[in-house]
Amino acid sequence: MDFLFLELALEAIDFRSFSNLWFWIALAVLWSTASHWVVGVPFDMVRRAARGNEQSLEDMHVLANIHARRILFIAEETGLITTAFSFFLVTMLALLGFLYRVEFAQAILLLFLPLMLVAWVTLRAARKVDGLDASDLGNLLFRTRRLIQFLGIVSIFVTSMWGMWVNLSANVLGI
Repeated sequence: MDFLFLELALEAIDFRSFSNLWFWIALAVLWSTASHWVVGVPFDMVRRAARGNEQSLEDMHVLANIHARRILFIAEETGLITTAFSFFLVTMLALLGFLYRVEFAQAILLLFLPLMLVAWVTLRAARKVDGLDASDLGNLLFRTRRLIQFLGIVSIFVTSMWGMWVNLSANVLGI
């Protein structure tokens, strides 16, 4: 049976992660979403509240408290299991990616590891939400967003440097 079509399709589709456009689109969407939703509150609502919009101020306060309680409940109920599984996953991806040189595992690790830091920053911020007045809550959400954006910048830089290294060191011609 002739598998010429399958061979041509596999040659045309690049299965390596760092040279795939979809990986970089996913990276951009991931960090855009992570920096937009701070403790479950969309940041445009925080900006409107900072400008003095009373309805946005009330919505921000209510939404932040709801999401903070939800995050704290999840952390208290499943925190140990989630932490253990996350570190197992990071260890597995690191070993597969860097010991066995599986490029897909490297790519997933470079997406997942910084998100663990974002989850930790979000949990820290959620612990501070209860009892804050609106202006202090807005300041907390601003600071948390800045920290998440900093993590995103560092993560994108490290991922792009590693991706360029992998792409430049790959033997493109297969020789």
